[in-house]
Amino acid sequence: MRSDVGSDEGRDLESRGSDTQETSMGGFSGLLSSVISAGRDILARRRQNALEAPSSDLLAKSKQLIHHRGEASGLALACEVVADYQALDDANRHLFFESLADDFSADSDAVLTAAESYKLDPSETNLAALSRAAEAPRIKLFRRMNMAPEATPVLVKMRGAMIQALGDLPQLKAVETDLKYQFISWFNRGFLELRVIDWDTPASILERIIQYESVHAIQGWNDLRARLSGNRMCFAFFHPAMPDDPLVFVEVALTEGVPDAIGPLIDQAKEGDVGSMPDTVVFYSISNCHPGLAGVSFGNFLIKQVVEEVGKRYSTMKRYVTLSPIPGFCRWLAAQDTHIDLEEMRSMAKTDTAKTADARRDDLLEACAQYLVKERRNNLALDPVARFHLGNGASLHAIHWAADLSDKGLKQSAGLMVNYLYDLRSIEENHDSYFDQGEIATSRDVARLLN
Repeated sequence: MRSDVGSDEGRDLESRGSDTQETSMGGFSGLLSSVISAGRDILARRRQNALEAPSSDLLAKSKQLIHHRGEASGLALACEVVADYQALDDANRHLFFESLADDFSADSDAVLTAAESYKLDPSETNLAALSRAAEAPRIKLFRRMNMAPEATPVLVKMRGAMIQALGDLPQLKAVETDLKYQFISWFNRGFLELRVIDWDTPASILERIIQYESVHAIQGWNDLRARLSGNRMCFAFFHPAMPDDPLVFVEVALTEGVPDAIGPLIDQAKEGDVGSMPDTVVFYSISNCHPGLAGVSFGNFLIKQVVEEVGKRYSTMKRYVTLSPIPGFCRWLAAQDTHIDLEEMRSMAKTDTAKTADARRDDLLEACAQYLVKERRNNLALDPVARFHLGNGASLHAIHWAADLSDKGLKQSAGLMVNYLYDLRSIEENHDSYFDQGEIATSRDVARLLN
Protein backbone atom coordinates (compact mmCIF):
# COMPACT_ATOMS: atom_id res chain seq x y z
CA MET A 1 0.00 0.00 0.00
CA ARG A 2 1.43 3.33 -1.08
CA SER A 3 1.18 6.38 1.10
CA ASP A 4 2.29 8.89 -1.56
CA VAL A 5 -0.84 10.21 -3.22
CA GLY A 6 0.86 11.20 -6.43
CA SER A 7 3.61 8.65 -6.91
CA ASP A 8 1.46 5.92 -8.39
CA GLU A 9 0.03 8.11 -11.13
CA GLY A 10 2.85 10.21 -12.44
CA ARG A 11 2.44 13.82 -13.35
CA ASP A 12 0.18 16.33 -11.66
CA LEU A 13 -3.43 16.45 -12.86
CA GLU A 14 -3.48 20.14 -13.57
CA SER A 15 -0.33 20.05 -15.67
CA ARG A 16 -2.07 17.57 -17.96
CA GLY A 17 -5.54 19.13 -17.98
CA SER A 18 -5.35 20.68 -21.40
CA ASP A 19 -3.85 17.47 -22.82
CA THR A 20 -6.75 15.48 -21.40
CA GLN A 21 -9.23 17.87 -22.96
CA GLU A 22 -7.46 17.68 -26.31
CA THR A 23 -7.35 13.88 -26.10
CA SER A 24 -11.12 13.69 -25.69
CA MET A 25 -11.58 16.08 -28.59
CA GLY A 26 -9.23 14.12 -30.80
CA GLY A 27 -11.15 10.88 -30.82
CA PHE A 28 -9.44 9.11 -27.94
CA SER A 29 -12.58 8.85 -25.87
CA GLY A 30 -11.94 5.13 -25.32
CA LEU A 31 -8.51 5.83 -23.88
CA LEU A 32 -9.90 8.60 -21.71
CA SER A 33 -12.65 6.32 -20.44
CA SER A 34 -10.07 3.71 -19.49
CA VAL A 35 -8.03 6.32 -17.60
CA ILE A 36 -11.14 7.47 -15.74
CA SER A 37 -12.04 3.85 -14.95
CA ALA A 38 -8.55 3.21 -13.60
CA GLY A 39 -8.77 6.40 -11.57
CA ARG A 40 -12.05 5.28 -10.03
CA ASP A 41 -10.46 2.00 -9.02
CA ILE A 42 -7.56 3.88 -7.41
CA LEU A 43 -9.96 6.18 -5.56
CA ALA A 44 -11.98 3.22 -4.35
CA ARG A 45 -8.85 1.46 -2.99
CA ARG A 46 -7.62 4.60 -1.26
CA ARG A 47 -10.98 5.22 0.32
CA GLN A 48 -11.18 1.64 1.45
CA ASN A 49 -7.71 1.89 2.97
CA ALA A 50 -8.48 5.29 4.53
CA LEU A 51 -5.82 7.07 2.48
CA GLU A 52 -8.56 9.34 1.24
CA ALA A 53 -11.71 9.77 3.24
CA PRO A 54 -14.80 8.79 1.29
CA SER A 55 -17.25 11.63 1.10
CA SER A 56 -20.60 12.31 -0.47
CA ASP A 57 -20.18 15.97 0.32
CA LEU A 58 -19.52 18.13 -2.73
CA LEU A 59 -17.55 20.74 -0.79
CA ALA A 60 -15.28 18.11 0.71
CA LYS A 61 -14.68 16.56 -2.70
CA SER A 62 -14.00 20.00 -4.15
CA LYS A 63 -11.32 20.66 -1.56
CA GLN A 64 -9.82 17.23 -2.22
CA LEU A 65 -9.73 17.99 -5.93
CA ILE A 66 -7.85 21.25 -5.40
CA HIS A 67 -5.05 19.49 -3.50
CA HIS A 68 -5.09 16.23 -5.43
CA ARG A 69 -1.96 15.33 -7.39
CA GLY A 70 -2.64 12.00 -9.00
CA GLU A 71 -3.64 12.18 -12.66
CA ALA A 72 -5.97 9.23 -13.13
CA SER A 73 -7.60 9.43 -9.70
CA GLY A 74 -7.74 13.21 -10.01
CA LEU A 75 -9.57 12.93 -13.31
CA ALA A 76 -12.02 10.48 -11.73
CA LEU A 77 -12.49 12.84 -8.79
CA ALA A 78 -13.16 15.74 -11.20
CA CYS A 79 -15.86 13.62 -12.83
CA GLU A 80 -17.43 13.03 -9.42
CA VAL A 81 -17.39 16.74 -8.55
CA VAL A 82 -19.01 17.67 -11.88
CA ALA A 83 -21.65 14.96 -11.54
CA ASP A 84 -22.41 15.88 -7.92
CA TYR A 85 -22.79 19.54 -8.89
CA GLN A 86 -25.21 18.65 -11.69
CA ALA A 87 -27.31 16.65 -9.24
CA LEU A 88 -27.90 19.65 -6.95
CA ASP A 89 -31.25 21.39 -6.91
CA ASP A 90 -31.41 25.19 -7.19
CA ALA A 91 -31.35 25.82 -3.44
CA ASN A 92 -28.29 23.65 -2.88
CA ARG A 93 -26.56 25.13 -5.91
CA HIS A 94 -26.92 28.55 -4.33
CA LEU A 95 -25.44 27.19 -1.11
CA PHE A 96 -22.54 25.77 -3.11
CA PHE A 97 -22.03 29.15 -4.81
CA GLU A 98 -21.98 30.88 -1.43
CA SER A 99 -19.33 28.44 -0.23
CA LEU A 100 -17.24 29.20 -3.32
CA ALA A 101 -17.42 32.88 -2.34
CA ASP A 102 -16.69 32.35 1.36
CA ASP A 103 -14.55 29.22 1.71
CA PHE A 104 -12.67 29.16 -1.60
CA SER A 105 -11.41 32.73 -1.67
CA ALA A 106 -7.80 33.83 -1.31
CA ASP A 107 -6.25 33.80 2.17
CA SER A 108 -5.92 37.50 3.02
CA ASP A 109 -3.18 36.89 5.58
CA ALA A 110 -1.14 34.93 3.05
CA VAL A 111 -1.64 37.67 0.47
CA LEU A 112 -0.48 40.37 2.89
CA THR A 113 2.55 38.33 3.92
CA ALA A 114 3.52 37.70 0.30
CA ALA A 115 2.95 41.37 -0.56
CA GLU A 116 5.19 42.46 2.30
CA SER A 117 7.92 40.07 1.14
CA TYR A 118 7.68 41.46 -2.39
CA LYS A 119 7.78 45.02 -1.07
CA LEU A 120 11.01 44.27 0.81
CA ASP A 121 12.48 42.28 -2.06
CA PRO A 122 10.76 42.80 -5.47
CA SER A 123 12.27 39.67 -6.97
CA GLU A 124 10.68 37.40 -9.56
CA THR A 125 10.49 34.67 -6.92
CA ASN A 126 8.56 36.85 -4.50
CA LEU A 127 6.33 38.12 -7.31
CA ALA A 128 5.47 34.55 -8.23
CA ALA A 129 4.72 33.79 -4.57
CA LEU A 130 2.43 36.83 -4.42
CA SER A 131 0.61 35.71 -7.55
CA ARG A 132 0.05 32.25 -6.10
CA ALA A 133 -1.21 33.68 -2.82
CA ALA A 134 -3.59 36.09 -4.59
CA GLU A 135 -5.22 33.35 -6.67
CA ALA A 136 -8.42 32.15 -5.07
CA PRO A 137 -8.54 28.34 -4.62
CA ARG A 138 -11.84 28.29 -6.54
CA ILE A 139 -9.89 29.20 -9.69
CA LYS A 140 -7.85 26.01 -9.39
CA LEU A 141 -11.10 24.16 -8.67
CA PHE A 142 -12.64 25.43 -11.92
CA ARG A 143 -9.55 24.43 -13.89
CA ARG A 144 -9.51 20.97 -12.40
CA MET A 145 -13.24 20.44 -12.82
CA ASN A 146 -12.71 21.25 -16.48
CA MET A 147 -10.49 18.19 -16.83
CA ALA A 148 -13.61 16.03 -16.76
CA PRO A 149 -15.16 15.19 -20.12
CA GLU A 150 -18.10 17.45 -20.97
CA ALA A 151 -17.26 19.72 -18.01
CA THR A 152 -16.93 22.90 -20.06
CA PRO A 153 -20.66 23.30 -20.88
CA VAL A 154 -21.46 22.49 -17.24
CA LEU A 155 -19.19 25.31 -16.07
CA VAL A 156 -20.73 27.66 -18.65
CA LYS A 157 -24.19 26.89 -17.26
CA MET A 158 -22.80 27.28 -13.73
CA ARG A 159 -21.74 30.86 -14.44
CA GLY A 160 -25.09 31.53 -16.08
CA ALA A 161 -26.81 30.40 -12.88
CA MET A 162 -24.48 32.61 -10.83
CA ILE A 163 -25.28 35.66 -12.96
CA GLN A 164 -28.99 34.96 -12.56
CA ALA A 165 -28.56 34.72 -8.77
CA LEU A 166 -26.56 37.95 -8.38
CA GLY A 167 -29.63 39.98 -7.46
CA ASP A 168 -30.15 37.88 -4.33
CA LEU A 169 -26.50 36.94 -3.76
CA PRO A 170 -24.30 39.90 -4.73
CA GLN A 171 -21.31 38.22 -3.06
CA LEU A 172 -21.19 35.87 -6.04
CA LYS A 173 -19.85 38.67 -8.26
CA ALA A 174 -16.23 37.80 -7.47
CA VAL A 175 -16.88 34.11 -8.15
CA GLU A 176 -18.53 34.60 -11.53
CA THR A 177 -15.83 37.11 -12.47
CA ASP A 178 -13.15 34.52 -11.69
CA LEU A 179 -14.96 32.05 -13.93
CA LYS A 180 -15.41 34.68 -16.64
CA TYR A 181 -11.65 35.23 -16.85
CA GLN A 182 -11.11 31.50 -17.14
CA PHE A 183 -13.53 31.49 -20.07
CA ILE A 184 -11.71 34.37 -21.76
CA SER A 185 -8.67 32.10 -21.85
CA TRP A 186 -10.46 28.85 -22.66
CA PHE A 187 -12.57 30.41 -25.43
CA ASN A 188 -9.68 32.22 -27.04
CA ARG A 189 -10.21 33.13 -30.70
CA GLY A 190 -7.63 30.57 -31.72
CA PHE A 191 -9.93 27.77 -30.54
CA LEU A 192 -13.04 28.99 -32.35
CA GLU A 193 -14.27 27.33 -35.54
CA LEU A 194 -16.43 29.19 -38.06
CA ARG A 195 -19.11 27.02 -39.66
CA VAL A 196 -21.78 27.72 -42.23
CA ILE A 197 -25.22 26.76 -40.95
CA ASP A 198 -27.38 25.40 -43.74
CA TRP A 199 -30.22 22.94 -44.23
CA ASP A 200 -27.70 20.06 -44.24
CA THR A 201 -26.46 20.96 -40.74
CA PRO A 202 -27.39 18.28 -38.16
CA ALA A 203 -30.91 18.72 -36.84
CA SER A 204 -29.70 18.96 -33.23
CA ILE A 205 -27.72 22.11 -34.12
CA LEU A 206 -30.58 23.57 -36.17
CA GLU A 207 -32.88 23.09 -33.18
CA ARG A 208 -30.44 25.08 -31.08
CA ILE A 209 -30.37 27.88 -33.68
CA ILE A 210 -34.16 28.15 -33.37
CA GLN A 211 -33.92 28.07 -29.59
CA TYR A 212 -31.07 30.59 -29.28
CA GLU A 213 -32.30 33.21 -31.75
CA SER A 214 -32.74 36.24 -29.49
CA VAL A 215 -33.33 39.15 -31.89
CA HIS A 216 -35.99 38.03 -34.37
CA ALA A 217 -37.70 34.84 -33.20
CA ILE A 218 -37.66 31.92 -35.64
CA GLN A 219 -41.19 30.56 -36.04
CA GLY A 220 -40.45 26.90 -36.52
CA TRP A 221 -38.74 24.81 -39.18
CA ASN A 222 -40.26 26.51 -42.23
CA ASP A 223 -39.12 29.88 -40.98
CA LEU A 224 -35.62 28.55 -40.34
CA ARG A 225 -35.44 26.99 -43.80
CA ALA A 226 -36.37 30.33 -45.36
CA ARG A 227 -33.55 32.00 -43.42
CA LEU A 228 -31.04 29.48 -44.74
CA SER A 229 -32.02 29.55 -48.43
CA GLY A 230 -31.60 31.80 -51.45
CA ASN A 231 -29.78 34.98 -50.56
CA ARG A 232 -29.83 34.29 -46.83
CA MET A 233 -27.12 32.59 -44.81
CA CYS A 234 -26.10 31.85 -41.27
CA PHE A 235 -22.63 31.57 -39.76
CA ALA A 236 -21.73 30.35 -36.28
CA PHE A 237 -18.72 29.97 -34.02
CA PHE A 238 -18.11 26.64 -32.27
CA HIS A 239 -15.56 25.52 -29.67
CA PRO A 240 -13.91 22.05 -29.56
CA ALA A 241 -15.23 21.49 -26.03
CA MET A 242 -18.79 22.20 -27.25
CA PRO A 243 -18.71 20.92 -30.83
CA ASP A 244 -22.47 20.58 -31.26
CA ASP A 245 -23.51 23.76 -29.47
CA PRO A 246 -22.97 27.15 -31.17
CA LEU A 247 -21.49 29.97 -29.11
CA VAL A 248 -22.73 32.83 -31.27
CA PHE A 249 -24.28 33.06 -34.73
CA VAL A 250 -25.10 35.76 -37.24
CA GLU A 251 -27.85 35.72 -39.84
CA VAL A 252 -26.97 37.33 -43.15
CA ALA A 253 -28.97 38.51 -46.15
CA LEU A 254 -27.77 39.69 -49.54
CA THR A 255 -29.91 42.60 -50.67
CA GLU A 256 -30.16 45.16 -53.39
CA GLY A 257 -29.32 48.36 -51.58
CA VAL A 258 -29.41 49.11 -47.85
CA PRO A 259 -32.57 47.72 -46.21
CA ASP A 260 -34.79 50.01 -44.14
CA ALA A 261 -37.09 47.38 -42.57
CA ILE A 262 -36.73 43.90 -41.14
CA GLY A 263 -39.95 42.46 -42.58
CA PRO A 264 -38.67 41.74 -46.12
CA LEU A 265 -35.58 40.00 -44.70
CA ILE A 266 -37.44 37.50 -42.51
CA ASP A 267 -40.69 37.12 -44.50
CA GLN A 268 -41.11 33.40 -45.20
CA ALA A 269 -43.01 34.16 -48.39
CA LYS A 270 -39.89 35.66 -49.95
CA GLU A 271 -38.23 32.22 -49.99
CA GLY A 272 -34.83 33.76 -49.51
CA ASP A 273 -34.99 36.14 -52.47
CA VAL A 274 -34.38 39.58 -51.07
CA GLY A 275 -33.05 41.46 -54.13
CA SER A 276 -32.71 40.59 -57.80
CA MET A 277 -29.25 42.16 -58.06
CA PRO A 278 -27.69 41.87 -54.59
CA ASP A 279 -24.92 44.33 -53.86
CA THR A 280 -25.15 44.62 -50.07
CA VAL A 281 -24.34 42.19 -47.26
CA VAL A 282 -26.70 42.69 -44.34
CA PHE A 283 -26.11 41.36 -40.81
CA TYR A 284 -29.62 41.42 -39.44
CA SER A 285 -29.39 39.24 -36.32
CA ILE A 286 -26.52 38.35 -33.99
CA SER A 287 -27.36 36.00 -31.12
CA ASN A 288 -25.09 35.07 -28.22
CA CYS A 289 -26.17 31.60 -27.22
CA HIS A 290 -25.03 31.16 -23.61
CA PRO A 291 -25.68 33.57 -20.72
CA GLY A 292 -22.73 31.98 -18.93
CA LEU A 293 -20.41 33.40 -21.61
CA ALA A 294 -21.56 36.99 -21.13
CA GLY A 295 -18.60 39.35 -21.38
CA VAL A 296 -16.55 36.86 -23.42
CA SER A 297 -16.36 38.56 -26.79
CA PHE A 298 -17.09 36.48 -29.89
CA GLY A 299 -19.28 38.69 -32.03
CA ASN A 300 -16.57 41.10 -33.12
CA PHE A 301 -14.43 38.25 -34.43
CA LEU A 302 -17.48 36.66 -36.02
CA ILE A 303 -18.47 39.79 -37.95
CA LYS A 304 -14.96 40.34 -39.29
CA GLN A 305 -14.53 36.71 -40.31
CA VAL A 306 -17.94 36.57 -41.99
CA VAL A 307 -17.07 39.75 -43.93
CA GLU A 308 -13.96 37.97 -45.18
CA GLU A 309 -15.83 34.73 -45.96
CA VAL A 310 -18.71 36.39 -47.84
CA GLY A 311 -16.24 38.63 -49.67
CA LYS A 312 -14.54 35.52 -51.04
CA ARG A 313 -17.85 34.06 -52.22
CA TYR A 314 -19.39 37.24 -53.60
CA SER A 315 -16.80 39.63 -54.96
CA THR A 316 -19.51 41.98 -56.33
CA MET A 317 -20.71 43.11 -52.89
CA LYS A 318 -20.36 46.88 -52.51
CA ARG A 319 -21.10 47.34 -48.83
CA TYR A 320 -21.52 45.59 -45.50
CA VAL A 321 -24.21 46.89 -43.16
CA THR A 322 -26.35 45.79 -40.27
CA LEU A 323 -30.04 46.23 -39.68
CA SER A 324 -29.99 46.46 -35.93
CA PRO A 325 -32.42 46.90 -33.05
CA ILE A 326 -32.12 49.76 -30.55
CA PRO A 327 -32.99 47.90 -27.35
CA GLY A 328 -32.50 50.72 -24.87
CA PHE A 329 -34.08 53.62 -26.72
CA CYS A 330 -37.66 53.71 -25.39
CA ARG A 331 -36.51 53.03 -21.84
CA TRP A 332 -34.11 55.99 -22.11
CA LEU A 333 -36.64 58.26 -23.83
CA ALA A 334 -39.32 57.57 -21.22
CA ALA A 335 -36.99 59.02 -18.58
CA GLN A 336 -36.37 62.24 -20.54
CA ASP A 337 -38.35 65.47 -20.33
CA THR A 338 -39.78 65.55 -23.87
CA HIS A 339 -43.13 66.11 -25.55
CA ILE A 340 -42.85 62.84 -27.47
CA ASP A 341 -45.72 60.45 -26.80
CA LEU A 342 -44.31 56.95 -27.21
CA GLU A 343 -47.69 55.27 -27.45
CA GLU A 344 -48.68 57.67 -30.19
CA MET A 345 -45.42 56.91 -32.03
CA ARG A 346 -46.03 53.18 -31.78
CA SER A 347 -49.56 53.56 -33.12
CA MET A 348 -48.34 55.76 -35.98
CA ALA A 349 -45.59 53.31 -36.92
CA LYS A 350 -48.01 50.38 -37.15
CA THR A 351 -50.25 52.20 -39.64
CA ASP A 352 -47.74 54.33 -41.59
CA THR A 353 -46.91 51.84 -44.35
CA ALA A 354 -45.98 54.63 -46.77
CA LYS A 355 -43.63 56.23 -44.22
CA THR A 356 -45.01 59.67 -44.85
CA ALA A 357 -43.31 62.79 -43.58
CA ASP A 358 -44.48 63.94 -40.18
CA ALA A 359 -42.94 66.39 -37.71
CA ARG A 360 -43.68 64.06 -34.80
CA ARG A 361 -41.84 61.25 -36.57
CA ASP A 362 -38.88 63.56 -37.20
CA ASP A 363 -38.77 64.44 -33.51
CA LEU A 364 -38.52 60.76 -32.66
CA LEU A 365 -35.71 60.20 -35.17
CA GLU A 366 -33.81 63.19 -33.77
CA ALA A 367 -34.21 61.89 -30.23
CA CYS A 368 -32.92 58.49 -31.36
CA ALA A 369 -29.86 60.07 -32.98
CA GLN A 370 -29.21 61.94 -29.73
CA TYR A 371 -29.48 58.68 -27.80
CA LEU A 372 -27.16 56.74 -30.10
CA VAL A 373 -24.47 59.40 -30.46
CA LYS A 374 -24.52 61.60 -27.37
CA GLU A 375 -25.64 59.34 -24.52
CA ARG A 376 -22.61 57.60 -23.02
CA ARG A 377 -21.47 55.26 -20.29
CA ASN A 378 -17.76 55.40 -19.55
CA ASN A 379 -17.45 57.50 -22.72
CA LEU A 380 -18.86 54.65 -24.82
CA ALA A 381 -22.30 54.46 -26.41
CA LEU A 382 -25.06 53.81 -23.91
CA ASP A 383 -27.01 51.47 -26.19
CA PRO A 384 -25.53 47.94 -26.00
CA VAL A 385 -25.94 47.15 -29.70
CA ALA A 386 -24.44 50.51 -30.69
CA ARG A 387 -21.58 49.90 -28.26
CA PHE A 388 -20.87 46.55 -29.92
CA HIS A 389 -20.87 47.69 -33.56
CA LEU A 390 -19.16 51.03 -32.99
CA GLY A 391 -16.52 49.21 -30.98
CA ASN A 392 -15.95 46.97 -34.01
CA GLY A 393 -15.21 50.03 -36.15
CA ALA A 394 -18.60 50.46 -37.82
CA SER A 395 -20.16 53.86 -38.43
CA LEU A 396 -23.72 54.96 -37.72
CA HIS A 397 -25.24 55.02 -41.20
CA ALA A 398 -29.02 55.54 -40.99
CA ILE A 399 -32.01 55.42 -38.63
CA HIS A 400 -35.27 54.04 -40.04
CA TRP A 401 -38.86 54.76 -39.11
CA ALA A 402 -41.40 51.89 -38.92
CA ALA A 403 -38.66 49.33 -39.50
CA ASP A 404 -39.59 46.71 -36.89
CA LEU A 405 -43.31 46.42 -36.21
CA SER A 406 -43.07 43.33 -34.02
CA ASP A 407 -44.26 43.64 -30.44
CA LYS A 408 -40.64 43.54 -29.28
CA GLY A 409 -39.52 46.17 -31.79
CA LEU A 410 -42.36 48.53 -30.89
CA LYS A 411 -41.71 48.13 -27.18
CA GLN A 412 -37.94 48.66 -27.39
CA SER A 413 -37.66 51.39 -29.99
CA ALA A 414 -41.15 52.40 -31.19
CA GLY A 415 -40.36 50.50 -34.39
CA LEU A 416 -37.06 52.26 -35.18
CA MET A 417 -34.03 50.35 -36.44
CA VAL A 418 -30.54 51.43 -37.43
CA ASN A 419 -27.93 50.56 -40.04
CA TYR A 420 -24.31 50.35 -38.95
CA LEU A 421 -21.92 50.47 -41.90
CA TYR A 422 -18.78 48.32 -41.99
CA ASP A 423 -16.58 50.21 -44.44
CA LEU A 424 -13.49 48.03 -44.77
CA ARG A 425 -11.38 51.09 -45.56
CA SER A 426 -12.17 52.87 -42.29
CA ILE A 427 -12.92 50.16 -39.73
CA GLU A 428 -9.59 50.42 -37.93
CA GLU A 429 -9.61 54.23 -37.93
CA ASN A 430 -13.18 54.30 -36.60
CA HIS A 431 -12.29 51.75 -33.93
CA ASP A 432 -9.30 53.76 -32.69
CA SER A 433 -11.19 57.07 -32.72
CA TYR A 434 -14.07 55.55 -30.80
CA PHE A 435 -11.98 54.11 -28.00
CA ASP A 436 -9.27 56.78 -27.88
CA GLN A 437 -11.33 59.96 -28.34
CA GLY A 438 -14.88 58.73 -27.86
CA GLU A 439 -15.73 59.81 -31.41
CA ILE A 440 -18.60 58.11 -33.21
CA ALA A 441 -18.42 58.06 -37.00
CA THR A 442 -21.77 59.07 -38.51
CA SER A 443 -23.17 59.56 -41.98
CA ARG A 444 -24.37 62.97 -43.18
CA ASP A 445 -27.98 61.86 -42.77
CA VAL A 446 -27.45 61.01 -39.11
CA ALA A 447 -25.39 64.17 -38.55
CA ARG A 448 -28.31 66.25 -39.86
CA LEU A 449 -30.58 64.69 -37.23
CA LEU A 450 -28.23 65.99 -34.54
CA ASN A 451 -28.34 69.61 -35.73
